Amino acid sequence: MNPGNRKDQRRKAAAIRYDAEQHAAPRIVAKGAGLLAERIIEVARANGVYVHEDPDLVAVLSRLDVDTEIPEALYRAVAEILAFVYRLNQRMAG
Repeated sequence: MNPGNRKDQRRKAAAIRYDAEQHAAPRIVAKGAGLLAERIIEVARANGVYVHEDPDLVAVLSRLDVDTEIPEALYRAVAEILAFVYRLNQRMAG
């Protein structure tokens, strides 16, 4: 395996946040690869944040800059995840 391939196979993570009162669309609030990705996931889980694992989606999200809105082309994919998280939170609260 050449070193370039090793970099591509590192675990990646992207964290999004959506506050409808402040922003028109979800925003990237953190992203990273390798150890940084592991830390993002660890902090999320430690704080009870749902971690959705989708390599294709994270590959696209990780190309975006932190503190930018997700592009319209990703609205549906992200909306489905946010709807799932909302339902999950409702079940856990009830």
